[in-house]
Amino acid sequence: MGCGGTLFYPLLITLSVALITYNIIISANAPLKQGFPGRSSSSYSYSDDISGDPVIELPRGGSRIRGNERKRRLFHTAVTASDSVYNTWQCRVMYYWFKKVKDSAGPGSEMGGFTRILHSGKPDKYMDEIPTFVAQPLPSGMDQGYVVLNRPWAFVQWLQQTDIKEDYILMSEPDHIIVKPIPNLAKDGLGAAFPFFYIEPKKYEKVLRKYYPEERGPVTNIDPIGNSPVIVGKEALKKIAPTWMNVSLAMKKDPEADKAFGWVLEMYAYAVSSALHGVSNILHKDFMIQPPWDTEVGDKYIIHYTYGCDFDMKGHLTYGKKGEWRFDKRSYDSSPPPRNLTMPPPGVPQSVVTLVKMVNEATANIPNWGS
Repeated sequence: MGCGGTLFYPLLITLSVALITYNIIISANAPLKQGFPGRSSSSYSYSDDISGDPVIELPRGGSRIRGNERKRRLFHTAVTASDSVYNTWQCRVMYYWFKKVKDSAGPGSEMGGFTRILHSGKPDKYMDEIPTFVAQPLPSGMDQGYVVLNRPWAFVQWLQQTDIKEDYILMSEPDHIIVKPIPNLAKDGLGAAFPFFYIEPKKYEKVLRKYYPEERGPVTNIDPIGNSPVIVGKEALKKIAPTWMNVSLAMKKDPEADKAFGWVLEMYAYAVSSALHGVSNILHKDFMIQPPWDTEVGDKYIIHYTYGCDFDMKGHLTYGKKGEWRFDKRSYDSSPPPRNLTMPPPGVPQSVVTLVKMVNEATANIPNWGS
């Protein structure tokens, strides 16, 4: 190709990285430097406007105030996704149930708009079906094979470039199915988030102190959350998102952090970034369930089908071994699930039965399913 062709791609990558850094700097309302957070105590300037215990348990059914008894605080639901078949069919199912549940909620609902943040860098054929913002992916190789690193960068772009009408954001994921109308669970300057048992800041204090220095306070200020599901103020998220991206990239480049956190590294990065910006979270256990471990839907808002559901024909869980009956999203990484999936046998938990019924209803009603 000659010298010009040889120099083109390195130059393109250099310019892309420079653009990312520039966008990160201008996107935050608090002063941000180009270095990664945690390397020195002077890298960032944050205000401590949250006082008291940073982790507050929301009472069961904590959103008992009716919509007509308080001002509606609308939130916008945002889902990041690639253009893979795997992510796309999940987004189509997710958006079907978002619309149906929102419509059922009536005029008092606090569920606002919806956006799929597509970080493939180009439109796809579902732009008319699902409201979509096209974000650019990270430059090639920057995610080091950990595609989730595109999520915070995609949020940075969306928050910068879009006029979001609502004052709050619900960060959700393609493999979430909304079961019932979600109220705005955030309040009093606090976000609202689901607590994950495997996010353990105290256990990894030595590693986390690189990113959350001791002068910021106890490591328990870092909530046991990921970025999803989280409801957070829009202006707060505009500050958190660039830090979240920088911390994610820094952790991925840090062998100790990468080994400690593995596939949940980006979740730890969000939890750290939220704490750095003084945004604590109400831990809302009723936010979602995760079949097959959670067996009843109850009064939860979201079904998160991250785990495979494997059962024998007597309804006994055979986790770790392929079941005679199974539903696992990973079985449909190259083609979407067919319409009218076989229902589970008697004895399978209600949560799994509900999940399959809801997938079947969505695929039966979404036009051109499987195309």
